[in-house]
Amino acid sequence: MLKNYFKIAIAVLKRRKFFTFISLFGISFTLTVLMVLTAFIDRVGNSNYPDKKRDRSLYILNMEMTGSKNGAMTKGPHSFYFLEHYAKSLKTPVKVAISSMFDFSSAYVNNKKVPISMKFTNADYWDVLDYDFLEGKPFGKQQIDNAERVAVISEDTKNAYFGDAPSVVGKYIEVDNIKYRVSGVVKNVPITQLTMYGDMYLPYTVSKNNYTKDKGLNGNFSGILLAKSADDLPKMQKEYSDMVSRIKIPDKEFDHLYSFADTYFTSLIRIILGNGPESGISKMIIGFSIFVFLFMLLPTINLVNINITRIMERSSEIGVRKAFGASSQTLVYQFIVENIILTLLGGLIGVVLSVVVMQIINSSGLIANLNLSLNYMVLFCSLLACLVFGLLSGVYPAWRMSRLNVVNALKA
Repeated sequence: MLKNYFKIAIAVLKRRKFFTFISLFGISFTLTVLMVLTAFIDRVGNSNYPDKKRDRSLYILNMEMTGSKNGAMTKGPHSFYFLEHYAKSLKTPVKVAISSMFDFSSAYVNNKKVPISMKFTNADYWDVLDYDFLEGKPFGKQQIDNAERVAVISEDTKNAYFGDAPSVVGKYIEVDNIKYRVSGVVKNVPITQLTMYGDMYLPYTVSKNNYTKDKGLNGNFSGILLAKSADDLPKMQKEYSDMVSRIKIPDKEFDHLYSFADTYFTSLIRIILGNGPESGISKMIIGFSIFVFLFMLLPTINLVNINITRIMERSSEIGVRKAFGASSQTLVYQFIVENIILTLLGGLIGVVLSVVVMQIINSSGLIANLNLSLNYMVLFCSLLACLVFGLLSGVYPAWRMSRLNVVNALKA
């Protein structure tokens, strides 16, 4: 039976090629956009390099201070002083990684400019995060205390600055007229990992900004609290919250301080939605679901209209089949199956287009070190979207078809 439905569906698709093209284009284009977007979100949310201990980590990314009387507000990363003085005073974390947001700079090799994103870190940073060292090792606490000009560089930076050198540990890289000795080379980190991405990692003590002397709360740093086990996360989160509630804001313009130690995904949501309650995650999921629904609605309506036109063209065929005893249920089932076959063909084209688009994005270098891929979750979502397309766009036209009067259908 399904084999016959498939043959009929192919014959119908060949009958009106223009309508078929519009249908397949709408389905494949919509699915391509959704699959690429899903792959990007999956890469941002699920990639665990280099934070392989994410299951027992809390992230301190953003803070907000407000003034209830004057309506003043400021938000952004924390200062080094805040994380060193307050976050490191907590008892539950076994390690506290502190790192700056990356600063843009440049190096020059044979009159060629090499863009460099510099990140300043403390010693615990290399214990909390698990970078894959291709050679060498990270700098340690002693080197930081001595303000030694040492650096860990990324694989891309090594290739751009040193070329095909087999080993660069111990060699010097010059940035902003300052030479740094390379202590290690790490595997590239995608720029979507905002708190871990960098081309060059340096001790915070060699920065020109004198982070250690600034006693303010706002700054350019983020922190990661590492617990002994995942079971300690609630305790560590509460201890951090209690600590923040006791901080006295030095600036009289503000009277409320909001800073949270969150799981990775929640911390990203807070950057987008602000330092609100945990329900921000629900709002984000609801908002994304509404976007996907509306995005799929337009091609679905278009497909419904095309399917209704197809039905009117096949009214005589439907009349003959009804006259020979075909039930409305059988006709509805046949038409829905035909429509699902159509959407699956569009989905197959969408998968191919998605792979092509992802490869173009990966090779373009528009997003540093980004490597989108069509994993099983993305593929599952794509197939599910195809089935939703087929059902949504096929049920109403099939119902209309089942209501056709035999006599009127034969006269058409």
